Parts: sequence; structure tokens; C-alpha cells
Amino acid sequence: MTDTTSWLDRYQPWRRSAEIAFWIGAFLINALFNSLTVIMDVQRSALPYAPWKPVVWETSSGLLMLLLVPAVVAFTRRWPLHRDSWRALLPRYAAASVVWSVAHVLGMVALRKLAYASQGEHYDFGNWPMELLYEYLKDVREFVATVALIHAYRFILLRLQGEASLLAEPDVGPPVEAIERPERFLVRKLGKEFLVAAADIEWIQAAGNYANLHVRGRDYPLRSTLASVETRLDPQRFARVHRSYVVNLDHVAMIEPLETGDARLHLKDGTTLPCSRRYRNGLRERAGSAAAAGV
Repeated sequence: MTDTTSWLDRYQPWRRSAEIAFWIGAFLINALFNSLTVIMDVQRSALPYAPWKPVVWETSSGLLMLLLVPAVVAFTRRWPLHRDSWRALLPRYAAASVVWSVAHVLGMVALRKLAYASQGEHYDFGNWPMELLYEYLKDVREFVATVALIHAYRFILLRLQGEASLLAEPDVGPPVEAIERPERFLVRKLGKEFLVAAADIEWIQAAGNYANLHVRGRDYPLRSTLASVETRLDPQRFARVHRSYVVNLDHVAMIEPLETGDARLHLKDGTTLPCSRRYRNGLRERAGSAAAAGV
């Protein structure tokens, strides 16, 4: 195991906490510096604003942007930008930037009105059409920066953990194995390539435009839909158990029925996966057949 892999393994349990801490820290630092800058500008121009007002302006704006980060994360996960798809996705991202800006403005105005009311004053946003346009011209830059940061972070993680792909058909001569039913997947990691046997895949999870191949405690994203991957796996070994999961029957230790009609799968390594009721009976039959056949 390389030092990079060890670091990544140690980071994974803390990943969500680290990501949340980053965004909160970025919000606090940005709000602090922006507030100080506006207060200095107000004092230099001798404007009749109490110091608490610039703090309210900047804090309300930053807080709404912080609250909108999860939506941007989900959006970019559902429609990630790639070299071959970014042009087609530009209209969708442009529309998302408008929604981001409108939600940001409405939320921050509401917070400012509450803050002003607590001080016995009234907050006036001004001419709404003009102010919305003004805010959008600022917000679109924040939106682009947030999207770029999220994609850069994911790119680094993919480079560290490795990204899987299907073996391509050779330019000359017949393929060494069936392209329609591959026995191996190619994984690229930090400039190196290695093969992962299909039989070693324990389970697969859908993640937007990707399907994460789980192999011995590691996830290798494969740019494909789960349905497409399922059609290329051995149906005697792999089974669909949920709209977001495919499992290797060799790794299923127990099927636990639930009162809802669904089930919970317990894998041999201790992992639990959901099983929808529509797949439950078929899974039990296939798991029993596989065990009887010694698969």
C-alpha cells in the first residue's frame, strides 16, 4: 500500500467533516474580511451607517451562499462537467446560476429585514429589477468559483483513489476478451494503470453519471450508468438489488427481511446494503441457485 493510499484511507472517515469544516471556515473568513472592508469604506466616505449594518449585509449574503452549497454539490454530482459534455451542459448550468442568485437574494433580504427589525429599523432592498441584475452579476462569479472548486476537489480525489474504465476494443486484431462481457476493468491512478477482475467487485453503487465499483474497501468510479454496467456483468454472479445497487452474490452472507417488505443485505465484510421489495424474491432464488451450483 502506497503512502498516498494510506493517507486517502485515513482521510475517508473524516472526509465529510473536513468538507463541512472547509465551507464553514471559508464562509467565516470571507464574511469577516468583507465586513471589515465595507466598514472601512463606510468610514472613509463618512456615510451614515452604523458598523453593525455592514456586518449584517455581508453575513447574510455569505450565510445564504453557505446554505446553498449542498444544492450545488448535488447539482454537480448529477450533471458533472467533462471535456466531452461541458458545452451541452452550459445552458443547464446557466439556468442553475440564475436559480442560485434568486435564492441567494431572497434569503439574504429576508435575513436583513429580520436583523433590521430587531433594531427597530426597516431594510429597503431598493429597485428589485435593477438590484436583482446587480446581484446576479456578482453571484454568477461566486457560482462559477464554487462549481470550479467542487470539480477540482473531486478531480484530485479521483486521481488519488483511481478511476475505472472499460477495456476498449484494440485498433488492430481481435480483443483478448469479450468486450460485451469484460472479465477485467482498467483502473487509472496517479498516472499508472492496473486491472481489476470483475469477479473481485463486491458491489456497485450508482452515483449520478458514475457507477462506483467497490473492491476490497476501495471505490473506483466508472463513468457509466448502473444499468449499462449491469448488462455487461455475469448475470450468474451479479444481481440488481436496488435502483442504486448491484451486488456480487458471492459476497452476500445473509438476507434480512424487513417489515416494509424490503430487505437488508449483510455482506461477508460486514457491509449492509438495501434491497428493494421488487428485487427481494428474485434475489433469494438466485442466491439459493448460486449456492447450489457452487458459484
